[in-house]
Amino acid sequence: MKSKTSKESLSIATHEVLPNDTNNLNNLFGGRLMEWMDIIGGISAHRHSHRVVVTATVNHIAFHSAIPYASIVTLEAKVSRAFNSSMEVFIDVWVEDLVSGGRVKSNEAIYTFVAVDQNGSPLQVQSIIPETDEEKARYDGALRRRQLALLLAGKMKPEDATELRALFMK
Repeated sequence: MKSKTSKESLSIATHEVLPNDTNNLNNLFGGRLMEWMDIIGGISAHRHSHRVVVTATVNHIAFHSAIPYASIVTLEAKVSRAFNSSMEVFIDVWVEDLVSGGRVKSNEAIYTFVAVDQNGSPLQVQSIIPETDEEKARYDGALRRRQLALLLAGKMKPEDATELRALFMK
């Protein structure tokens, strides 16, 4: 199976924060942002695998700054690493300055999606070839995050978590 570059899975969505998207502080609901991230992450995983995908885990969400009402929000999602049937997708959230048009990163998330067939059984997906320094760092980190998740779930023995052990053996 041929490998793909991570930019082949790039998906971008832009939203305006409307009144029904906001909480009592007139900021974007965290849950609404999570919904947007799940959708764009799923599109990215689908573009990589060309298969139906399902959300397996929400590995990490960092709400660095609030997103106020009327903001223009752009989400960028890319598969950071593909394993057997699962794909880790990194999502960056940007808020556009309404006057200058400049963008500031406000939030980020890491989701895992699994490619499935019509019966919901996992399907093998193509691997990723990272190109930029950021893509390489995210690609390397994905294996450590996966090993940690497997350890915590009791699906991996500590001695088999070679990437995690290497962090502590330096």
